[in-house]
Amino acid sequence: MLYSRRIGPHLFGGTLTVESGLSARAWVALAGALALAACASGARKPDLRLPPAYEAPAGTMTLAPGMLERWWTVFADPELDALEDEALRLSPDAKTQAARLGEAGANRLSAIFQTGPAGDLTGAASRKHTTQIGGTVNPLFPVGGPSIDENLDFKVSWEIDFLGGLRTARQVANADFAATRFNTESARASLVANVADSYFQVRGLAIQLDDARESVRIEEELLRITTIKADRGLGPRADADRVAGDLAQAKSTAESLTAELHAARRLLLILAGRGVEPVENVAAEASVPDPPPLPAAVPGDLLVRRPDVREADWRLRAAALRTKLAREQLFPNLVLQPATGLSRSVAPGVEVVPTASSASFFPSQVSQATAFWSYGVGLTTPVLDIPRLLEDAKAQSARTEQAVIAYEKAVQDAYGDAENALVRLAADERRVVILVDGEARARRASEAARIGYVAGVNDLTAALQAEGSWRNVRAALTAERVQAVRRAVQAYKALGGGWNYAGERPAPRTP
Repeated sequence: MLYSRRIGPHLFGGTLTVESGLSARAWVALAGALALAACASGARKPDLRLPPAYEAPAGTMTLAPGMLERWWTVFADPELDALEDEALRLSPDAKTQAARLGEAGANRLSAIFQTGPAGDLTGAASRKHTTQIGGTVNPLFPVGGPSIDENLDFKVSWEIDFLGGLRTARQVANADFAATRFNTESARASLVANVADSYFQVRGLAIQLDDARESVRIEEELLRITTIKADRGLGPRADADRVAGDLAQAKSTAESLTAELHAARRLLLILAGRGVEPVENVAAEASVPDPPPLPAAVPGDLLVRRPDVREADWRLRAAALRTKLAREQLFPNLVLQPATGLSRSVAPGVEVVPTASSASFFPSQVSQATAFWSYGVGLTTPVLDIPRLLEDAKAQSARTEQAVIAYEKAVQDAYGDAENALVRLAADERRVVILVDGEARARRASEAARIGYVAGVNDLTAALQAEGSWRNVRAALTAERVQAVRRAVQAYKALGGGWNYAGERPAPRTP
């Protein structure tokens, strides 16, 4: 049987009425039980276990944190240093990240300000002039003349944070800003790594282009020799035709590499924020340095060095705080509501002038000014919204669990990236040593075969086979040198280099 019962004053006057088969006391008990049930949930502690052994080779170069921030300086290449500095100042990517960080800072302050007192200063003024156009004039009830109304009100709403919900909201805003900050730092680290990678790719293409042009020169020389021998009857004409085909292929390769080098130089200019300049402004030296020694790395440092791990950490903090905030929505809110205001009105009226025997009445303007102040206390309890708020809290708990998983994955990815990059870099260094020796031997064999062919000791097939073997080994050596320095770039990025780590200290604890 339904009934109504008054259980307390409403915020804005009147009464709060509950219609249900439950008593008001049962409703309050149910609300308390649901709130306590919601508070019992919490975020899971992340599983940050790593492999027991760091299987990457031990590094020999110790880098200070400040040096790792500008790791590209280990290559001692002024051109690369200048490109990196220009990219950090002029690149569209760098400017975009700076704008994103400015937006995040403004959003953070806006969210914090929303937890403070709120209020509006409102004012209004009106003037009305009335003229009587008919009827009999009654001096006791004047209707003609101006009427003026002016008022100014200032009303404030200030929620009392006696349960900590507003403090939690401010912590959420700070955590979101920190996560965005580390996201922009990840973008900075990726930018400097892309610049260095593109720079060494340009130099590698320049080496390949020089090799292709050298192949063209050698094939032209062989074509000249085979043509002379064929003209003098010392060799078949087919040899000259075969060399002519190889020469056409070498020229085609050189044209392709020329186009690739142009595209790579243009990409490098765009990364550096100099996209409007001609590609000739990028030096394309046909050489690459040896990769630097392996840096000494400690796996645990990745948790504080890698900006993507730091970002995942703060996103987890923000999600956990939002879960707490969702639970706090189940509790009552207490709001102070002070107000003050001024008003002034001017309207047609009657002025009374007393005399010795009577009184006289005259039309006049009556002015009145008033001021007021008031205060009130509001209390709201989400009685009927508790089921919905509980489901919202469950959904937020699920999002927090996703943030926990993302944090665990970020840690595992960081460890795997660093280990794999160092393992591959060490292998590249060993391969360069092997290929250097192989290229020297193949070059000597090719030169001996070519001299033997010119002298008539060997046939053309033997000379071309020896030259082809040398070209293959030389191409592999060039590719491996370029790959080694590009792998070094990946290793420094994987170790968390390339951003202003010195200006950002890790949070005192992980979630």
